[in-house]
Amino acid sequence: MSAPAKTPPRPISVVVVDDELPAVNELAFLLGRDSRVGEVHRASSGAEALRAIAAGPVDAVFLDIHMPALSGLDIARALSGRERSPAVVFVTADEEQALAAFDLAAVDYLLKPVRPERLAESVRRICDLAAEATGGDGDGGSPDVVSVVQGGTTRLIRRDDIRYVQAQGDYARLHTADASYLVRVPLTDLEEQWAEAGFVRIHRSYLVSRSYIRQVRVAGGRASISVGSAELPVSRRHLPGVRSTLAASRVRPRA
Repeated sequence: MSAPAKTPPRPISVVVVDDELPAVNELAFLLGRDSRVGEVHRASSGAEALRAIAAGPVDAVFLDIHMPALSGLDIARALSGRERSPAVVFVTADEEQALAAFDLAAVDYLLKPVRPERLAESVRRICDLAAEATGGDGDGGSPDVVSVVQGGTTRLIRRDDIRYVQAQGDYARLHTADASYLVRVPLTDLEEQWAEAGFVRIHRSYLVSRSYIRQVRVAGGRASISVGSAELPVSRRHLPGVRSTLAASRVRPRA
C-alpha cells in the first residue's frame, strides 16, 4: 500500500517537455486534472525547457528522452549540477534507458502511453519531495529509490527494502523479501555508494543491509550470517570489519 502523500505548502509547478506537441498536450491535460498540480508549463525542445525551469520556481520536469539537439538525458544531466534542481520524471516509449535514468537519480520512469494511476504515483513522489524541501510534515525524509527493470516493466523499489546484493559479473542482483532484480551496476560501486545507508561488504560476492542481519554464526573456522531465510558466507578477509560493524549494532555472533 502506498504511503499517504505529504501536502506541500502550495500546488506543485511542473514543466512537460516533448518534441511532439500532442504528447505535450496529453500529459499536460492529465497533470492539470490532479488537484496537487498547479502550474503546468509546456516545452517542445530542450532549450525551451531550460528557459522555463530557469524562470521558476519549478518542482518537477517531465522529460521525453529522445529529442533533437538536447535529449531528456542531457537536460537531466544539466539539472543535476544545480543546488536546488527540480525532480526529474522520464516519460518515454524507450524501456532501455531505465538504468541511465537511475544513474541520474530520476524520481520516476513512465512508459508511454502513460497510465493515469502511474502518473498519480509520480505526482505523489514529487509532492513528498516538495514537502520535505519546505519543511513539511513527514517521516524525516523520503527513502532513496532504485530503478529496476523486470519482465520488460520499469519500476522503482525502495532501497531500504533491499536485504542484500549479490555480485553477478558487471551486474548486481538486488534481493528483497519477495523478489530479486538485476541492475547494471558493479557490486564495488554499490558498496561505496550505499555505505552510509548501512550496507556492509561481507564477501567478494555479497553486500548486506545491516538492518536485516538477524544472526551471525561462526563454526569450524567459517562464518556466515542469516538474512531472512538466506544464509550468506562471510569471508576471512571481511570478517574483522563485519565483526566491528555488527558489534556497534549489537548483533552478536553465535556458535
